[in-house]
Amino acid sequence: MNIHLFEKMQQDGHLSQASAEKLRNAAATKLFSLHWELKTILYLGVLLLSGGLGILVYKNIDTIGHQVILAAIAAGCAGCFYYCYKHRNPFSWQKVAAPTPFFDYILLLGCLLFITFITYLQGAYAVFANHYGTVAFIPLVVLWFSAYYFDHIGILSLAITNLAAWLGVNVSPYGITEDIFLKDGRLINTGAFLGIALCVADYLSHHFNKKAHFGFTYRNFGTHIIFISCLAGMFSSGIGLSISEGNQYFLWFTILVVGAWWFLKDAFKHNSFYFLLIVSLYSYLGVSYAVLHLLIWVDDIGAFYAGILYFIASAIALIAFLVKANKKIKHAGL
Repeated sequence: MNIHLFEKMQQDGHLSQASAEKLRNAAATKLFSLHWELKTILYLGVLLLSGGLGILVYKNIDTIGHQVILAAIAAGCAGCFYYCYKHRNPFSWQKVAAPTPFFDYILLLGCLLFITFITYLQGAYAVFANHYGTVAFIPLVVLWFSAYYFDHIGILSLAITNLAAWLGVNVSPYGITEDIFLKDGRLINTGAFLGIALCVADYLSHHFNKKAHFGFTYRNFGTHIIFISCLAGMFSSGIGLSISEGNQYFLWFTILVVGAWWFLKDAFKHNSFYFLLIVSLYSYLGVSYAVLHLLIWVDDIGAFYAGILYFIASAIALIAFLVKANKKIKHAGL
C-alpha cells in the first residue's frame, strides 16, 4: 500500500498517529520469500526417498525377492508418470508452468524410479546381456522425452548426464586418483565433442526459439565439459615433450584460448557474470599451466622466481579484471 495514503488519512482525522505509524511500519516491512527454501526441501525429499528405498531394498533383498522389488518400483514409476500425464499442461515449445505445486517433484521421482528399474533389471537378470550401452540409452531416451514433453529443466540435466555416461564420459573417484582420465585420449576427445555439441544445442534452441529456456542448461554443461577436456588434454600431452605430444599440447592450448575468447564474448553479450567467472578461472588454469610448463622446461633458478612473480601479478590482474567486468555487466544491466 502507498505510505502517503496513511499520511493523508491521518491528516483527515481518519487515523490516529499511533495507528498510522503501525501501518507505515507494516507497509515498509518486506515479506521474506520461502520459495527456494521450500523447493530445495522438496527436491532433497525426493532424493532422500529414492536413496532410502535403495538402502531398504539392499538390506532386505534376501527376504523381499527380486520380483517383488521390481514390481514395486515399476508400480511407483507408473503411478508418477500417470499423475504427470493426467495433470500436465498442453505441450508448447515455449516455457510451460507446472500445473500443480508437486508436479515437478513427482516427475523427478518417476524418472529416478525408472532409472532404478532399468539398472536393477540389468543387475538382477542381465536382460540386456553385455550390451551395457543399451542400459544407459533407454533411460536417456525417456529422460530427454520427459524433459521436453513435461518441460522440466532438472530432468534435462539428468538426460545430459546420462548422455555423457552413454558416451563413456564419466570419471569415478578411483579413475581420478589413478589418472585414468588423463591417460584416456578417447575419453578426452569425446568430452570435447560433447561439450561443443551441447553449446550448439544452446544456439539452436535460441535460434529456432524451441525451448529457449533450456539454453542455459545446455551452455552450462557444455562450457564446463569443453574446458575440462581442454585442460585434461593439456595435462596429458604436456607430460612429455616429444613431437606428437607437443603438437597435441599446443592444439589443446589453442582450443582453450579460442574457446575462452568466444565464451567471454558471449558472457559479455548476455551480461552473465557467472559464465564470465568460470571461463576466466578455466582460462587462468590453462595459461598458468602453460607458463609453469615453460618455466620447468627452462630449468633455471631464475625461472623459479619468475614463476612466483607471475602468480602474484596474474592473481592481481585476474581479480582486477573480474571486478571491472562485474561493474561493466551491472552497468549494462541497468
